[in-house]
Amino acid sequence: MTFDVESVRRDFPILSREIGGRPLVYLDSAATSQKPQSVIDAELDFYRLHNANAHRGIYTLAEEATELFEGARATIARFLGAPTPSTIVFTRGTTESINLVAHGWGRKFLEPGNEVLLTEMEHHSNIVPWQFAAEATGATLRYIPLTDDGLLDLSDLGSLLTERTKILAVTGMSNALGTLPPLRELIDAAHAVGAIVLVDGAQFVPHHAVDVEALGADFLTFSGHKMLGPTASGGLYGRAELLEAMDPFLGGGEMILEVYKDRSTFKEPPYKFEAGTMNLAQQVGLGAAVRYLEDVGMDEIRRHEEELTAYAIDGLLEAGARIIGPKDVSVRGGEISFWYRDVHPHDIATILSEEGVAVRAGHHCAQLVMRRFEVPATTRASLYLYNTRQDVDALLDGLERAGAIFAL
Repeated sequence: MTFDVESVRRDFPILSREIGGRPLVYLDSAATSQKPQSVIDAELDFYRLHNANAHRGIYTLAEEATELFEGARATIARFLGAPTPSTIVFTRGTTESINLVAHGWGRKFLEPGNEVLLTEMEHHSNIVPWQFAAEATGATLRYIPLTDDGLLDLSDLGSLLTERTKILAVTGMSNALGTLPPLRELIDAAHAVGAIVLVDGAQFVPHHAVDVEALGADFLTFSGHKMLGPTASGGLYGRAELLEAMDPFLGGGEMILEVYKDRSTFKEPPYKFEAGTMNLAQQVGLGAAVRYLEDVGMDEIRRHEEELTAYAIDGLLEAGARIIGPKDVSVRGGEISFWYRDVHPHDIATILSEEGVAVRAGHHCAQLVMRRFEVPATTRASLYLYNTRQDVDALLDGLERAGAIFAL
């Protein structure tokens, strides 16, 4: 379909809301995206018409629930270019997915003398689980630094990525800077020294066409609520041989074959990682979100966001804001962090909220980034397929009001 932002906006009921008598301007999609009516309907219809536990019954509702749940898995596998649905493990999102890998792979295969390579732009969810794994195994964490422009400094990559490196864990797009790391270059370099690669796709997958096999990623995570889906939906892509070699993350019902008093045997992936009753309606809703994104077209979404991001960056710079991160839209996404004159981000966010403009203020779970750029926090405006130039203009008008209030 031809991209038409006004047509897209009509699919999102919440965008018709007013806040304090002003139209809602939602610029916090990096935290969580809004949901089209088709996703809301899919989740609601599961509860209204098909609610039962998947994989556990042979009656009609249970079979329907299983078909919808596994249908969502197949839809997501196709969307990500995964070779089979069995390489998609359902979780509550990227945080749980990275913990799954750090526990199920990291604690099993890392040992003293091994290194885990991260970057200074990682979300805490791609740092803390590796700290746990390193502490448990004796492995060491190392970090790729950042340039002043908010890009990865790869000048010393050869000494950071060595035969001691067992896994590189890197974001596909920084939630704090918007930066798009050169994933293919990093993946090829890691594979050349025998390391595997986990891509944190929480921000990347919602905004870019992804083919995990063409990319060469060994693991890739995704969070449904950032890609138009419900909260507590998402998952992990993993190469089949890696998933087979890993230990389960959680133990309990449905992930087992046989339970004895002293031991248990487990199902094949992905089911050995899906203990207990899963978030069935949420993952069904995520399947609907993926179909919506496919209908709009990921390349169309990327083009729209590039144009809007360039417009926003130009406007912010003209208004006197300092952009934290790259300004070239070809190497970044629509997550724009900035510092406006001498006004603290929390004050900016409060004033903007009074204008009906929703932005994020804080460290964005990226404290290493904040320390690198010597700021306690930033204001972050994050753009998605339903945002318009009018939304950016409302942001700029709100900043002008903030400047007037603080007499700047």
